Amino acid sequence: MIVVDAHEDIAYNALCYGRDYRRSALETRRLETDPALIKLRGSATVGLPDAMLGRVAVVFGTLFVAPFNPKEADMPWSNYAYRTPAEANKMAMAQLDYYNRLADSTDKVRLIKTAADLDAVLETWAEGKEIGEHQHGLVVLMENADPILEPKQFEEWYEYGVRIVGPAWTGTRYSGGTGQPGPLTALGYELLDVMSSFKAVLDLSHMAEEACLQALDRYDGVIIASHSNPRQFRNTDRHLTDVMIRQLAERDGVMGIVLYNRFLSDRWESGDPKSKVPLSVVIEAMDYVCQLTGSSAHVGIGSDFDGGFGTESIPEGLDTVTDLLKIGDALQIKGYAPADVEAILGGNMLRKLRQALPSG
Repeated sequence: MIVVDAHEDIAYNALCYGRDYRRSALETRRLETDPALIKLRGSATVGLPDAMLGRVAVVFGTLFVAPFNPKEADMPWSNYAYRTPAEANKMAMAQLDYYNRLADSTDKVRLIKTAADLDAVLETWAEGKEIGEHQHGLVVLMENADPILEPKQFEEWYEYGVRIVGPAWTGTRYSGGTGQPGPLTALGYELLDVMSSFKAVLDLSHMAEEACLQALDRYDGVIIASHSNPRQFRNTDRHLTDVMIRQLAERDGVMGIVLYNRFLSDRWESGDPKSKVPLSVVIEAMDYVCQLTGSSAHVGIGSDFDGGFGTESIPEGLDTVTDLLKIGDALQIKGYAPADVEAILGGNMLRKLRQALPSG
């Protein structure tokens, strides 16, 4: 079994907080000692050594930029926020450069831009391969499309290796988003058409419901929701209604379950013990999608680890990305067949990548 994690803010954490992905999560925790900062962003859960130990063969690493919020001007992340599309573009380019430098610095990391890249990474995890031969594949996902200066500029991002785009975070120039409901804008429709011409993957996560349904109707390429939960578990506009989930499944899409307690329960609040959300809730959320769609083919993992929260805020039984394999064990205990477990842990997201990536 291998794991595909469809959402981690690796470069953002490196550039905003100085978290070197090559370090283990425990080493990062040892270095980060300010209680105030730990309270704000949580204790690290992500690191390359942890991913390799937990058989996380592929991760979707984000280019994430957030708009400046005057109400958060004194927060540690306020100096890494944009006020204009040009600033967003510059920040996302810096994150892309981080991924390139990361891959250049170690043969353990390979950027996945083509199907040949994906096959090469997966071959290192084949049966009989030694631990030292394993590679960690990284697919670049743009979360919030504001760094794309205009729709036709997506061609440049695609040439640089961006293979997945989520048009929204909050509302953007392209789409209504979390906390800012609304439709796709004229620019948003144009962006979808350009993305489709490159067979890029569209990420529905964070898109407002109206925009999401419009995109499902309009976009003829591969669609995922990299890190979204059923609204049945957390009733906010951040997550997907049953209608949205069914329509995603009708398009053969896949949604990655977010492993954040606040997104798994309406009753858990920041500061509550993690034990209030056991690992079984993750399995319930995955099972909910399977039962709703009638198949195990439309759900995976999009942990969003270190996406503004840490180990204190993830389900009981999970500490770092090494523990993602425990989800497979829990699915088997619930009665899921090995093939279904393999699909949920990674196979479903791999299917979508194979449909979208150029051959090489």
